[in-house]
Amino acid sequence: MNKKEVLKATGLRKSYREGDRTLEVLKGIDLSITEGEVVAIVGASGSGKTTLLQCLGGLDTFDSGTVIIGDEDVSQLTEKQRTELRNRSLGFVYQFHHLLGEFTALENVAMPLKIRRISDEENEKASLAVLGAMGLSERVTHLPSQLSGGERQRVAIARAVVGEPLCLLADEPTGNLDRETAESVFNYLLNLARQKGLALVVVTHDKDIASKCDRELHLKDGIIQS
Repeated sequence: MNKKEVLKATGLRKSYREGDRTLEVLKGIDLSITEGEVVAIVGASGSGKTTLLQCLGGLDTFDSGTVIIGDEDVSQLTEKQRTELRNRSLGFVYQFHHLLGEFTALENVAMPLKIRRISDEENEKASLAVLGAMGLSERVTHLPSQLSGGERQRVAIARAVVGEPLCLLADEPTGNLDRETAESVFNYLLNLARQKGLALVVVTHDKDIASKCDRELHLKDGIIQS
């Protein structure tokens, strides 16, 4: 049975102005991600990996081409509609956790569903379940300052997946962690994505992490090279 396409880019181009010259970063990106697929995007520093991820996630505009999330064309949406689409269909994980320091692990994870106006009871049930899946059942009432670096990143992952998005976009999700912790955190992320059938796109320079993915896409000279 053919798997559903959850994220697709066609002819994606993005450039920046630097003084009197134009720097072309993405030179016609074509890619397709299907449900449950885990894809690594690798490339040298400055190759445009983060720019590509931001364009795919509707966080940055692009010069030409299309990005389809689910069945919605990002470029045809208003800013409000893009925000709603991101909350509903995408989860984001970054190198730094970006947790709110005054809120507990549970409260941080519950934020996306609170924005959707999900009932408190349903929200808490879903948030506790995903924290449990990340091995954090004993840490739900802890503030970020009371957690280790690896635990904080696992809370950030739990927050990204609690709404069961179509796709997770992760930008160097273990880049700020030591080798052993990085491997543990990524395994949690990978297992959770597999368990829930979520597509996962990971920008990484870590060869070990890339090797665990279903596919590796190499970004070089502004294009995808398999």
